[in-house]
Amino acid sequence: MTDHLIRKHEHSFLGSSHDDNARRTRFVVALTVVMMIGEIAAGYVTGSMALLADGFHMATHAGALGIAALAYAFARRNSANRAFSFGTGKVGELAGFASALILALVSLGIGIESAIRLVHPTGVAFGQAAVIAAIGLVVNIVSALLLSGGHAHHGHHDHHHHHDHAHGSDNNLRSAYVHVLADALTSVLAIVAMLAGRYLGWVWTDPLMGIVGSIVIARWAWTLMRDTADVLLDRTDEHVAGEIREILDSHGDAEIADLHVWQIGPQARAAIVSVRTHGGVTAETIRARLAPVHEVIHLTVEAAS
Repeated sequence: MTDHLIRKHEHSFLGSSHDDNARRTRFVVALTVVMMIGEIAAGYVTGSMALLADGFHMATHAGALGIAALAYAFARRNSANRAFSFGTGKVGELAGFASALILALVSLGIGIESAIRLVHPTGVAFGQAAVIAAIGLVVNIVSALLLSGGHAHHGHHDHHHHHDHAHGSDNNLRSAYVHVLADALTSVLAIVAMLAGRYLGWVWTDPLMGIVGSIVIARWAWTLMRDTADVLLDRTDEHVAGEIREILDSHGDAEIADLHVWQIGPQARAAIVSVRTHGGVTAETIRARLAPVHEVIHLTVEAAS
């Protein structure tokens, strides 16, 4: 006997702030594209390779943010599409992983270019480039504030128990937020390098800051790839699985034969619970006992042979 409980029959597991996050992301994409064009143009005018690299760095992030915006649109448009067995709640995870991969490649490129420039310094109009980099930093801060607002709003809906960072959060929005933070970091490092070059004559600070920035960005990229990969590969949500085991073991009349718990949306989990019961306990009883586990939106209970 197999019994299914689907509390949201339409399989829409997108997260409570999906549409608000989509609007935030679209606005940040537009803002980033405008600043990206300005930085690239200024890089050519001032002869600043650092500013030019920062502009192309931002261009890559604008593309990644665009991927995030498209992921939101795709997930919303297909939220009721029965072709997706558990809805489109993981589309954001897929976009986040792609963004993290792009970010890792960008960090590698920045590191290599910085190493080359450390050996072969180039002439830079430090003063003008510093002003443009400062404007870029302001844009990054505004973008980060917009995205962090949505990121924090998601955190408000988490379960009161501790969750791993990848669980109960919107990794699509998180990837966009990380991209903006990475841009802010490179802008700060560019400003420091420009000022040091302009006033102290330390031309080596520019490529040195580039190497430091590439290491920090690579670390962020790795963390995001790891967390989104966990969701894409249906890693067991140990917190929810432990809660299910605790509830069923406490009654002593049902033995868990098999248990699967995985994430299907920012705040949604699916679970398959296979139990051996005695004393007249039915699948309906098991379902009722697990009702307080609010993270589980799609529950399948089956009697083990």
